[in-house]
Amino acid sequence: MNDNVKILSEAVAWRRSGRGVALATVVSTWGSSPRAVGSRLAVDDAGHFIGSVSGGCVEGEVLLAATEAMETGRPALLEFGVSDEKAWSVGLSCGGAIKVLVETIADPEFFARIIENLEHRRPTACVVAVESGRRTGLEHDLRSLGLDEQSCETLLASASEVRDKLVETPAGRFFVEFWRPPLRLFIVGAVHIAQALASIAATAGYDVTIVDPRTAFATPERFAGVKIEAEWPDSFFEKRPLDEGDALVTLTHEPRIDDPALIAALRSPAFYVGALGSRGSAEKRRQRLRGQNFGEDALERINGPIGLPIGAATPAEIAIAIAAAMTAARRLNRAVVRNSAA
Repeated sequence: MNDNVKILSEAVAWRRSGRGVALATVVSTWGSSPRAVGSRLAVDDAGHFIGSVSGGCVEGEVLLAATEAMETGRPALLEFGVSDEKAWSVGLSCGGAIKVLVETIADPEFFARIIENLEHRRPTACVVAVESGRRTGLEHDLRSLGLDEQSCETLLASASEVRDKLVETPAGRFFVEFWRPPLRLFIVGAVHIAQALASIAATAGYDVTIVDPRTAFATPERFAGVKIEAEWPDSFFEKRPLDEGDALVTLTHEPRIDDPALIAALRSPAFYVGALGSRGSAEKRRQRLRGQNFGEDALERINGPIGLPIGAATPAEIAIAIAAAMTAARRLNRAVVRNSAA
């Protein structure tokens, strides 16, 4: 479960138990912001909170605003910048600014539906009116928020960028937010690199699954707290297709295990596909997959040799290189990072 889903789940549980609950969201950043747009914090009327919007002392200001929002029912848009006395505590000493929207959770069922969608790997887009706190799903008629035609068009145009964004319209300010299913990493091959990579990826917010039919390798003792599927990859991925929020890494050097997983990945919209092996083994792999009717464009999706070229040698270093390549693929839209020494 990623951070935002965990925060939202806790907030819904608090609200259903009868507590007052406020949600704080980073809606805009400029310069050296410590947290990205979409970072969240939830707080209840007893002062318990989960999450972070700055990683610093600005949380104290947010908690005060959250208490006021719960008392009045009115949202607040907080701004912290380089000229603010709190800039240092927010982490903006090198120049920057953040805006944080604080709103109450009046209808927990609206957020419960978001959670249900995410559990079924369905992303959800919402629009929040900054001045009133009213929100609606983007699939609904935006005029339900009292918007004119021009404001609707502005919001829909912004939503087409598919990123969280604070938008100015003739009808006021709105936050367009996208709730995405947790990232998943499927590691094919319960080897030493997999042990380190599973830990790193989990820390980065991935739901990690080890897929390996070799039960001597794929054991709970070697992968404590990690989901293990002792199945052949072709059978496993036939039942659980990969989507655009998935990364797949093959580590066994065994074509009968790795190749079926790579075939499933290349037939999917997975954002990262990587395969361990030397340049020579990578070329042999490409030749085998050409025999499966994959063209060069498809084969270019395979990051192999795997990982960023940082001279990685140990299993832990190779895992770091792989995690870095996955991050580059997701954040920089670089599907393939070539010339790795791993």
